[in-house]
Amino acid sequence: MSQPVTAALVGAGHRGLLYARYGLEHPDEMKLVAVADPRDYSRALAVNEHGLPEGASFASARDLARSGTKADFVINGTMDKDHLPTSLPLLAAGYDLLLEKPIATSAKDTLALLKAARRGRRKVAICHVLRYAPFYAEIRKRVLAGEIGQVLNVQTTEHVSYHHFAAAFNRGKWGNVARGGSTFLMQKCCHDLDLITWMKSGSRPVRVSSFGSRTYFRPERAPQGAGTRCLVDCSIEAGCPYSTKNHYLDKKLWTVYAFDGLMDRHPDPSDAQKEAYLKEKGHRFGECVWKTDGDIVDHQSVLIEFEDGAVATHNLVGGTALPGRTLHLLGTHGEIQGSFESGKFVIRHIDKTPGKEYTEEIVDTAITGDFSGASGAHGGGDMRLVRDFVRICRGETPSISSTSIEDSVYGHLTGFCADESRMKGKVVQIPKL
Repeated sequence: MSQPVTAALVGAGHRGLLYARYGLEHPDEMKLVAVADPRDYSRALAVNEHGLPEGASFASARDLARSGTKADFVINGTMDKDHLPTSLPLLAAGYDLLLEKPIATSAKDTLALLKAARRGRRKVAICHVLRYAPFYAEIRKRVLAGEIGQVLNVQTTEHVSYHHFAAAFNRGKWGNVARGGSTFLMQKCCHDLDLITWMKSGSRPVRVSSFGSRTYFRPERAPQGAGTRCLVDCSIEAGCPYSTKNHYLDKKLWTVYAFDGLMDRHPDPSDAQKEAYLKEKGHRFGECVWKTDGDIVDHQSVLIEFEDGAVATHNLVGGTALPGRTLHLLGTHGEIQGSFESGKFVIRHIDKTPGKEYTEEIVDTAITGDFSGASGAHGGGDMRLVRDFVRICRGETPSISSTSIEDSVYGHLTGFCADESRMKGKVVQIPKL
């Protein structure tokens, strides 16, 4: 039996630790040998979980790169704006890279990272985990097999639930572009834009237009009686659908985000400590959702034209009751339509039989839609992504879902240009690589 591939982790946050757990589930395939993170608590989590030896813990990616630590690849799970400055020294040190999405926070930085990967001849894969979910992987197989002919139109949607939007994209890390490093579109929907360009591989996107704004989550739209902090000065907290008490204490939603800072002080905080934490001034998760420093849009639509004349649309909406992603591909010989959360899609073809208009084949990929567990996260895509990159590092043939940086760049460029279109009010040409 061959030795397991070795990996180091840079950025021991939620996503990084999740990917690293592949080594715990499959110790014969992957072994974590080092961790780098500026936070003592986060490094300790990785050290304890993976039994790392003394000297395998570093305060920064640069320290890891200088240490001479032997590892086949690095999992980079840092925040968006840190991707380029952490990745460049790692690539220069000779590590291959499994990089959390988005690649970077601008087209310039994205292309700089691509150039560095090519210069060093390093393998770099982007964590577009949805490509690996059975739902999307099976659809891609059907498209490649020519079952619906040339894809002429792509329609996708991403509806972000009210509690997810509040936790991650309003009160949380990515609510403010300067703080999180990315727009709402690039943080949440670089997945969807990647899926669109992946389904259209072979024909590049050439121009894009986009509209959107922050319409609802604004101070002037706050309900009458709303305070600035839910548990401090709000008279309507008990009946508010965005109550911090309801979300993070009663329902225990997104606690990994809400109490991240508290865990540094109290690894196993009590409910009373959590409530006191939500009351603290300066703690964003205790703030009214209408009165945060959030400046991302809460809805956005994107229209893309491809070189072969095909068109794609994507609609992003935050604050919905029901979350979900949908996909509809319309081709010259048929169409594919499905809902990610259901795991089911339908293939339709014209039927010449008298009395019939079309045939339908229903495909059930039997995913659970469970976003909380490790193996089931993102419809099963998370662990499949890591498994594929481990095999690539071994020199094996990548799967059809492979997310090499070369194949992921156009989805990113489309997103950056879409945001430019939204802000400048004009159609934007997408650069050709």
